[in-house]
Amino acid sequence: MRKPLSALIVCTAVLSLPGLVQAKGCVKGAAVGAVAGHVAGHHAVAGAAVGCVVGHHRAKVKDREAKEQAAAAQHPGPAPAHQ
Repeated sequence: MRKPLSALIVCTAVLSLPGLVQAKGCVKGAAVGAVAGHVAGHHAVAGAAVGCVVGHHRAKVKDREAKEQAAAAQHPGPAPAHQ
């Protein structure tokens, strides 16, 4: 009874955050986290939740770095002066 209730609570919490459900990196992170949590002591649900958060964070960082590189490529700094 405890496991289904815990799963229901976690699913309800996740589904109430629509931005998190469709977040980039969440599915991949959740899959990796679930496997790691299961191996580390049968905590697959907790591992999936943490993996989703970590995967989303890593995707945001990767997107930010890509935007910064694209902006730097479009607007290069001043040209060096020739002597």
